Amino acid sequence: MGVAVSSWRLARAVSARGQLGVVSGTGIDAVVARRLQLGDPGGHLREAFDAFPVPGVAARVWDRHYVKGGKAAGTRYKSKPLSSIEMPPRLLDLIVLSNFSEVYLAKAGHSGPVGINLLEKIQLPNLASLFGAMLAKVDVVLMGAGIPRSIPAILDRFSAGEPAELRIDVAGALPGEVFQSRFDPRDYWPEGVPSLARPMFLAIVSSATLAMTLARKSAGKVDGFVVEGSTAGGHNAPPRGPMKLDAAGEPVYGPRDTPDLEQIRALGLPFWLGGSYADATKLEQAIALGAQGIQVGTAFAFCEESGLSTELKKAVLRASREGNVRVVTDPYASPTGFPFKVLQLEGTASSAEAFGARERVCDLGYLRQCYREDDGSVGYRCPGEPLEDYLRKGGSEADTVGRKCVCNGLVSAVDYGQVLHGGGIEPSLVTAGDDAGSICRFLRPGHDDYSAGDVIDSLLGAA
Repeated sequence: MGVAVSSWRLARAVSARGQLGVVSGTGIDAVVARRLQLGDPGGHLREAFDAFPVPGVAARVWDRHYVKGGKAAGTRYKSKPLSSIEMPPRLLDLIVLSNFSEVYLAKAGHSGPVGINLLEKIQLPNLASLFGAMLAKVDVVLMGAGIPRSIPAILDRFSAGEPAELRIDVAGALPGEVFQSRFDPRDYWPEGVPSLARPMFLAIVSSATLAMTLARKSAGKVDGFVVEGSTAGGHNAPPRGPMKLDAAGEPVYGPRDTPDLEQIRALGLPFWLGGSYADATKLEQAIALGAQGIQVGTAFAFCEESGLSTELKKAVLRASREGNVRVVTDPYASPTGFPFKVLQLEGTASSAEAFGARERVCDLGYLRQCYREDDGSVGYRCPGEPLEDYLRKGGSEADTVGRKCVCNGLVSAVDYGQVLHGGGIEPSLVTAGDDAGSICRFLRPGHDDYSAGDVIDSLLGAA
């Protein structure tokens, strides 16, 4: 759904109904830092910080980022360090505490399960993110956008209070050269780390081949899969074979891109189906195909409890009622090179005017690529940063064409957009699945909005 759209409020609402509510861990450190600079509206972060088992860490993060009464309107958010292989301690504190807080708040007041979603492509914060979520007793970790073979073993090590390492993809690495990030829980508990429950690990896959690879070759146990089709929102797996675009410039998916569910069933692990399945009839079909259930994203993204801007939710619901929603699978928007679903909305970064007017800047850096410098050190570059900077770092100009700042766009879409030097706000970017056009079906009679409970009632009513 994007950064903080699947917020603790949404995950709590879903989980309290007995379903698996999932928070997004992607970029949550930036969101929490900015919530604090707004004065912690509602006092929810104060509640979570008070529950953190290492009070000194909570105090440091609070003192560093909290602004009593909130920052003055029109002033910029203070920056935070960007992720790197050698993380600054103050950033590690923020990442651990942010993920803890989001899971803690999602789990408060009920006994339902809560999961966290992270991206394999965003490697650098993942160790600290996983540890923070586990401190809050997260029940499930879901991860896609890559091949997360090492994650199950990392969960094993953290549950035993042991340090873990994650191999980092570095462009230009020499044969046999290995780059790793490392996280040691003992830095927080020198006297001995408490044992932590090991959450289930569900890999998000788009093919039976990837599912089989993960099931057989992962370090540690994969507990199941979310099998996601190309109509799902966010990053999509590229089509198999050479990239071909249709007349509208979107990737062409064919029969080879349809997951072989028979092969996935044969692995003997539970799986769920995702991508335009938010319908009672399709839920029945998924179960008939052997799935445990379905993944629901877009339908929840526009409900009352989601973190998406109220203004954006209203605009999309209005467009849905008018039959005027368009979602483009943009092959160039994301710096990752993965196709990315972009909902077309006037005034957002999806429009050529807003995109063209934005100054290129990379100040959040989640999608930066690691590359090897000539001296063997690691540098960081992003196709969305200023062109001269990217070229100076060895990047190709062809890779910058059409690239959008997904990081800033998604953060802006949940009302934490950076104030620009000219006085405006970073343009939003909204991602959604292909079924966004039909979300008006969840509207209650006489209402202009709907709740997470309305979605669940709709799905289970005929199941």
